[in-house]
Parts: sequence; structure tokens; C-alpha cells
Amino acid sequence: MNKFLIEFKERGFFYQCTGEDDLSRLLDKEKINAYIGFDCTAESLHVGSLLQIMCLRLLQKHGHRPIVLLGGGTTRIGDPSGKDKTRTVLSEDEIEKNIKNIEKILKNFLDNKDPKTKPIFVNNYTWLKNLNYISFLRDIGKHFTINKMLSFDSVKIRLEREQSLSYMEFNYMILQAYDFLELNKKENCMLQIGGSDQWGNIINGVDLIKRHSNNHVYGLTTPLITLASGAKMGKTETGAVWLDKKFLSAYNYWQFWRNIDDKDVLKFIKIFTDISISEIEKIKNNNINELKILLANKATVMLHGELEAKKSAETAKQIFSDNSLSDNLPSVSINDKQLNDKITIVDLVVLSKLEISKSEIKRLIKGSGIKLNNKIITDEKIIISKALFKDGYVKLSLGKKRHIKVELS
Repeated sequence: MNKFLIEFKERGFFYQCTGEDDLSRLLDKEKINAYIGFDCTAESLHVGSLLQIMCLRLLQKHGHRPIVLLGGGTTRIGDPSGKDKTRTVLSEDEIEKNIKNIEKILKNFLDNKDPKTKPIFVNNYTWLKNLNYISFLRDIGKHFTINKMLSFDSVKIRLEREQSLSYMEFNYMILQAYDFLELNKKENCMLQIGGSDQWGNIINGVDLIKRHSNNHVYGLTTPLITLASGAKMGKTETGAVWLDKKFLSAYNYWQFWRNIDDKDVLKFIKIFTDISISEIEKIKNNNINELKILLANKATVMLHGELEAKKSAETAKQIFSDNSLSDNLPSVSINDKQLNDKITIVDLVVLSKLEISKSEIKRLIKGSGIKLNNKIITDEKIIISKALFKDGYVKLSLGKKRHIKVELS
């Protein structure tokens, strides 16, 4: 079997593949272009997209060239896969802003120096915006049957639950298949990689290219990654784990990985770091806390760089060793006049912009999960006074994973 596919499987990336033996032979013969698509529904990706990003890195490692498709066109519709309702349609300005920021994030992870493997960034709006509806139905739509489209999970589940599925969303799978066709023609793209929920959409693309151009291309999917708790990767009790420092500090990103459940550590070292499989075998029996710190360091270096990873590790050590407040701790400012309104601890957390609802805050308080200056808060109605802000700040902790400095301005 081809070395790329071997490592793809060893790291836990593999779920399904079309024509696996033929793909393996192709990858042995030549270096190919392969694509992964990203929706642009938010200004930042979160760690739920990280497995796909690691696939792009693995392609580069084995000498193949990744194509990053940013869905400027399809984001205007919304992928129904895994969704139980229609997405809110964003404005064109919002989508363009999201595309620019997501491209910037992805460049943090990918090698942009080697011209042979340098990623190709494309926006499918460039070819979707000028489609002629009649011509598209005649030339592309004729290759799809309603019977087959109704059989895919993204459609079937919504209909079985009697949840509405707009005609706009129903067309998403045709447009994604068309993207693969365009990339095959324009960039000689031979492979699409995506999550397991994209299998139906990918199969459509493989079939469309065979019917339309008589070219043989391939699809490869990755499994759904969940935390040991069963929660979806990318979501925590304190909000999304963003890949943009603007929304989540390097320290809090480091803390997310440091606090991964023991059961997930080795699996995540394989998936979310570049440490070789042979090296992982050597260290797999090391102290679990050492492995967690290794995971946190490697993951943070990849996104935020070595300096930020080192600062984050030192900050964590300082906080937990002597309960002090490190200068590297993420901070947020609130207006001291707001304290005159007799705000509660719940109000303070909301003002601290931690993307957590009032009901979640109250639940954390009941579970002794919120601290001020390392003291557990037990009363959700406690009034926050200026006296608590020694030297102009307090340390606010949510659970074991999130700590910030709240400063008065």
C-alpha cells in the first residue's frame, strides 16, 4: 500500500475510500493534487476542522499538493449535512471577510515555501456565480437522479424527522459535485478528502466526473472525531475552541489540549501532532500528564508558534504551582463604572466576553466551577465590588480549563 495511505490509516484518519487499490497505485506513480473544502460560515474555523487541516499537512509531507477550496459560493446556500435546520444566509461582505480570515488561519498550518506542494487556494464563487441555470440543468443536472439524491443521509434524516429541507439546500450536493468537476478540469485534481458526513457528496462528484469527462477520480473520508465525553470536537462547556487568537488566546488553546481526557491523549497525539508513529510507540507508556503537556505544546506550536506555546506552558505552571497571576494570562477590560450598578458574578462573566450563557454560568456555580482570585463562588447573586479588584484586576476561573485576568479600565 502507498505510504501516504499507510500513514493516513495509522494516524486514525481513515474511514472510507473509493477505489482504494487504484488510488494507492496512482499515488505510487505520481504526485497528485487533492482538495478539501471549507465552509465560510464564521470568521474563524474551530478545532472541529483540525482533522481536515492535518490531512492537508499529511498530503504535503508525502509530496502531494493540497487544494483548499473556500466555499464562497456554496456558503451562500449552506450544506444540509449533519444539520437539522436551514442555516442563516450571510451577506456577501460577511462571507468575503470570513474567507480572508480562514485563508490566513490555514496558512499558519501549511507549508507555503515549496512550489511543488504549496497549497492552491480557490473560491468556488468564481465559477458558481456566472452559472446559467438552464445550461447547468441540461449539462450537469441530467447526471443526477432524485431517487439517488433522496437516499443520502443529509437529505433522508431531515425528511424522516419531518424537518424542512429547502430546495436551495437540496441542490448543495450537486454544486459540491460540480466543484470537484471544475477542480479536475482546472487543477487536475484527482482526490477529494472530507469528513464521513460528506461521503454522499463526494460520491456524487466522483460519479459526475466519470459520466461527464470519463475521468477516474477518488474520494477519501475521515471519521467523526468526538471527545471521550461524547461531545463533538470543537465544542466545550465554555464555548468553541477557535483557531484564531482574536477569539481564543494561545493560552486557552494550550489549556484545551492540556485538559483532554486521559482516554483521548494518545489518539489525539496521533491525529493532531506531527510526531512520528514510531516515536509515539516509544513514548506511549510515559506519564499521562507528560503526554498531555506534549500534546498541548505541539498543537499550540503548530498554530501560534513556539514562543506562544512556551509562554502558555510557563503561565500554566506558574498559575498551578503558586496560585499567582502570570502576565501572560489572557485579559479583558471592563469599565469600572459598571461596578456601580451592583453587578453579580453572573454579570461579570458575561461582561468578560467568555461566550457562555447565563444558564451555563449558573450551572458552573452550582458545581463549584467558578472562582474569583482562586476562591470558589457558591452564590450566583454575590455582588462584585471594586474591593475585589486588588491592583485593578481579578483572576476569573471557569472550571480547570479557563483562566483570565479581568481588569478595570
